[in-house]
Amino acid sequence: DGCFWHRCPEHGAVPKTNHEWWSAKLTENRARDLRITKHLEAVEWTVLRFWSHEDPGAVCDKVLDDLAKLRSHLSHGVKRER
Repeated sequence: DGCFWHRCPEHGAVPKTNHEWWSAKLTENRARDLRITKHLEAVEWTVLRFWSHEDPGAVCDKVLDDLAKLRSHLSHGVKRER
């Protein structure tokens, strides 16, 4: 998620010009992110969100770690046909 468009707590800022409009717009972006995440989780998707400022290597490590956990979970719970 981009720091500006999704109101990153570290780097997100509301412009001073047309402040009320931007504040409402950016707040709605965050609310939409939350709605979409909740919907995807409700249909059993794994949702990973990252800020644009995060280290790409750390993001890759997190994705690979979560993928390994998912694969392990699936291999223990799903019978494979031969």
